[in-house]
Amino acid sequence: MPALSPTMEEGKLARWLVHEGDAVKSGDILAEIETDKATMEFEAVDEGRIGKILVPEGSEGVKVNQPIAELIQEGEQVSLPSKGGTPKPPPAPPQGGAAAESRKRPPTDIPSTENQHKDILYKESLPKEIPYTEILPTENQSKDHHVFASPLARRIAEQKNIDLASLKGTGPRGRIVKADVEAVQPGAKKSSQPAPPKEAQGSVVIAGIAPLPDARLFYKQDAYEEIPHDAMRKSIAKRLTSAKTLIPHYYLTIDCRIDNLLATRARLNEAAPKGEGSYKLSVNDFLVKAAALALMRVQEVNASWTDTAILRHKHADIGVAVALDFGLITPIVFNADEKGFAVISNEVKSLAERARAKKLKPQEYEGGGFAISNLGMFGVREFTAVINPPHAAILAIGAGEQRPVVQGGKIEIATVMTVTMSCDHRVIDGATGARFLQAFKTFVEEPAAMLL
Repeated sequence: MPALSPTMEEGKLARWLVHEGDAVKSGDILAEIETDKATMEFEAVDEGRIGKILVPEGSEGVKVNQPIAELIQEGEQVSLPSKGGTPKPPPAPPQGGAAAESRKRPPTDIPSTENQHKDILYKESLPKEIPYTEILPTENQSKDHHVFASPLARRIAEQKNIDLASLKGTGPRGRIVKADVEAVQPGAKKSSQPAPPKEAQGSVVIAGIAPLPDARLFYKQDAYEEIPHDAMRKSIAKRLTSAKTLIPHYYLTIDCRIDNLLATRARLNEAAPKGEGSYKLSVNDFLVKAAALALMRVQEVNASWTDTAILRHKHADIGVAVALDFGLITPIVFNADEKGFAVISNEVKSLAERARAKKLKPQEYEGGGFAISNLGMFGVREFTAVINPPHAAILAIGAGEQRPVVQGGKIEIATVMTVTMSCDHRVIDGATGARFLQAFKTFVEEPAAMLL
């Protein structure tokens, strides 16, 4: 399985375009691979013959560098199937033996089938063994069950019928760990006192973050439909959870009058040529340009964080959030500070179309230094957005709407748009973020300033 992008860890083998026994040469398309963002073609890098297909098409979660097929050279022999090139599915796991016995063995301390189902789901939602993990007791839990132990230690203790309350933990804060349980001599049995229900034993804390229990614990099975996570949804969950918990966000909000911008947009669209070179500018095209120029004016915002240095970008590469039926992607307008409105407009439209068709290349949506998320077309007045690493900020654009404003001591009606910037405090200080928004506001309220 090829690594089709720097962040790719696994992919889906969507479709084989060759069969076992086919001759291929360098550059031939062998298969279509789905990453979390796009569907890409996988090319052969050498000549030979497809000896054996190891991963059938439709397989998900195929790890990068995992063998997916064998390419044989002249003179090598591989037994080929008699018909077709689709490999047989892997055999079903054996039904006998210790594994089957383990699967059949029910928990011993669960009073009902419903609680058994909940307990199994809850256990599966816990991490198997993570350092600095402890079970924190809830308020209604008796002192007899204030036992600090890792999930793995609890599981081993339950299997060996060992009373955790009788053990002294050697882990952080006196936590009972795997080694403490395995060191127990036979005879230290589990207490006969009934334990509280599993779902009442507390919350799991992992490095200060408490993951929620499986949502299926709270609903009857016939009350919902399960929609399995696809690769994009898994990627969104992983990246944004990490971003929100590891990046110190803070938020700055400013209002921009966009009457001049709307009038300029209308005049430029009326004067647009027909046919080749045509364009139709959107408000978002102006905002991309305004953000790019503001980044060049306040270059401290045009940066990314690393553990050893802050990377100050030389050009304004603006990611534009595009909503898809199956998720979200942020293709990038590179060097937006050097491009005109028409070029930006046509480029954003092209990127959005190919994003919805999952035809973007990794280099078109990875990187950049800043992003814009616009929900104004949905009537959203204002919102905050989550920073998408490696960016240090993201601009959340609300709807332009008519509001009363005070101008020269008089109340006027103006079209006002609320903008909120989420900032990474490791990179952008408050005053720096405020200077960026001032520059952005200047460009938005007087579009002619973008020509200077």
